[in-house]
Amino acid sequence: MDKKLYKMMDWARVEQIVYSEEDAPFGYLGAHHVGGGWMISCFIPDADKCSVILAGKEYRMDRMDEQGFFSVLIRTLSKSRISYRFKVTRGRNTVIEEDPYRFKNIIPASVLRAFEAGICYDIYEYLGAHIRKSDGVLGVNFAVWAPSAVRVSVVGDFNDWDGRKHQMQRRGDSGVFEIFVPGAGIGDNYKFELKLKGGMVILKADPYGFGAELRPGTASVVCDINSFKWTDEDFVKDRAAFNSKDRPFLVYELYLGSFYKPEDGREFANYREIADRLISYVKEMGYTHIELMPVMEHPYDESWGYQVIGLYAPTSRYGSCEDFMYFMDRMHDAGIGVILDWVPAHFPRDVQGLANFDGTCLYEPEDPARADHPDWGTLCFNYGRPQVSNYLIANALFWIRKYHADGIRMDAVASMLYHDYGRQGGYWVPNIYGGNENLEAVEFLCHLNSINRKMETGALMIAEESTAWPKVTGELDDDGLGFDYKWNMGWMNDFLGFIRLDPLYRSGHYGELTFSMIYAYSERFILVFSHDEVVHGKASLLSKMPGDRDRQFANLRASLGYMFTHPGKKLLFMGQDIGEWDEWSEKRSVRWDLLQYEDHIKLNSYVKALIGLYKETPALYALDNCVEGFEWINNISANETIIVFLRKDEEGNTVLVVLNFADIDRHDYKIGLPFPGKYKEIFSSDDITFGGRGHNNPRVKRSKDDECDGRQYSMRINVPALSVSVFTCTYYEPEELKYYHAPVKRKRKRRR
Repeated sequence: MDKKLYKMMDWARVEQIVYSEEDAPFGYLGAHHVGGGWMISCFIPDADKCSVILAGKEYRMDRMDEQGFFSVLIRTLSKSRISYRFKVTRGRNTVIEEDPYRFKNIIPASVLRAFEAGICYDIYEYLGAHIRKSDGVLGVNFAVWAPSAVRVSVVGDFNDWDGRKHQMQRRGDSGVFEIFVPGAGIGDNYKFELKLKGGMVILKADPYGFGAELRPGTASVVCDINSFKWTDEDFVKDRAAFNSKDRPFLVYELYLGSFYKPEDGREFANYREIADRLISYVKEMGYTHIELMPVMEHPYDESWGYQVIGLYAPTSRYGSCEDFMYFMDRMHDAGIGVILDWVPAHFPRDVQGLANFDGTCLYEPEDPARADHPDWGTLCFNYGRPQVSNYLIANALFWIRKYHADGIRMDAVASMLYHDYGRQGGYWVPNIYGGNENLEAVEFLCHLNSINRKMETGALMIAEESTAWPKVTGELDDDGLGFDYKWNMGWMNDFLGFIRLDPLYRSGHYGELTFSMIYAYSERFILVFSHDEVVHGKASLLSKMPGDRDRQFANLRASLGYMFTHPGKKLLFMGQDIGEWDEWSEKRSVRWDLLQYEDHIKLNSYVKALIGLYKETPALYALDNCVEGFEWINNISANETIIVFLRKDEEGNTVLVVLNFADIDRHDYKIGLPFPGKYKEIFSSDDITFGGRGHNNPRVKRSKDDECDGRQYSMRINVPALSVSVFTCTYYEPEELKYYHAPVKRKRKRRR
């Protein structure tokens, strides 16, 4: 053994490395210039012998510790960085290996400072696992935020999952650990091994991992998400116009795992297979967008993706990252927008996930009264910690930038906004002002929506918010949260409660039918019949409807008719547009076999026609968010359970909508009209082609100068039971006005 080398050894540091307690291994491992030469050290636990190959020469290294710590002192006058490799012998095998500790750290200090401040919106480009070339050598740069860990190593397929081999460097006070691993590559499984205070060693999946093992595996997977060749440049460029609020907006919500089940016995179809089938159906029906229930990696199928482990990884259930990019690209090539369901409200307690990540409450609040999410048995995010807020904001932008998402639907926003959400018996902690508002969550939401707008992504931010929190879609400079849309949970709950009643009792609940228009313009709303309403004992939409089979279909047609003519954008969950009888289950496919039966075929045709009416009639969508776009004609006929209203566009075009939720045909029914003119029925849910009885109004109706509903003009029409009827409204020409609106002659009463 080289005596000079022996005396130069820092044995305390050697012991820290050997016992895997070193958080700055670059300070001792690798090559370090010393007086008169270079000291090169490595820790390779499974090596029998080790040499340094430098400038074509081989220098035998001394074993300084029996656990596999080797060092050599090479006497050379060169002070510049040297390039070398190790020759490692394990038993009978000898290989040439790169030393990970000869490569510089890659993440700039400026990035780490921005991350600490919570404003590094592309932090996913640095933390996690990234294919890199360093000093001409291809490998993977690994980085993770774990400030309270004593030591962090990356372990994986490339190092036999041995946490002693790639101990990572702590980057100053940032809490970030980093190392470049030469030779690691695409497809390698990996995790981070953390030694905690007290000596416990735990394994964690990568919070920023781009890929994940198929469950029940829990490792992260090295992926290259930058090599896919996108073809949707024009669509992305025009995204803002495509998502414009004065255009039709009709969403088909689906769960990828059960939209289509393979016939060959596989549990799940691939993203690519699903894309082709989905495009065919969505285009045929006419939906403008699809919304995917969470595609982010999750361990439990029955959570449908709402308990996310890998926020940056598309679930491997349906294929690879590239497969999902293909899916998104194909949707855009077909002119279909894609909204991704996103879950920043909570995360599961699975040991491989974010919970107690570095032995402390890193991503969750320390106080259990704020950390615990009682409704779902999960943990809440600590939105007040800049790095956690940064993690989430960057994640939303990641799906928009890297996967070209056209919108983010944010799940369970109400649970984020209130400290006492779901907490019983006073088990909650108020904010600094004594209120129940989660001020940190409010700031996080405003921050995210502000950045999305400033970056002009054109992508929508949509809130599922179930309370009366004010200005969810209000402007940020007016104390609003800055969302583009909010799900109208109030309309959905009121209407479903109303429509489930036997028609005999609906008149007493008439207010539930009309109440939504009182607050319709307080937010920009999306009307939804979502997955939550057709699962867990709630029954499918069709099964909610009262009456015999024919009346159930009639009720559903009327319900969808009301949804499509009511102000607000639209969302409908898969299977409801073909009339599934059974409530939804993630374990089975959509019941496409129902489309062999006449009544289901007719319902599907009805929805397709209704979508066509909606898209071809600007009055039904252009002024969704303006009071000028809606006008009541009759909202007081509780006994008849009929409502009549107008929808208008900015050009003055008007349609008249008549809805009858009673199980009674109304013949020669008189309704008020907005102006003298001709009224042509262009759509009726009672049409025979849709499964109705044909009690329509086939001829153009002409207004009469005869007061009704507080209007000077009126007409008499057939109003079928359980139906919606839509009429175009056309002013009389001047010559017609004179002819058709002569004063009504009244018979004189004879005097007795």
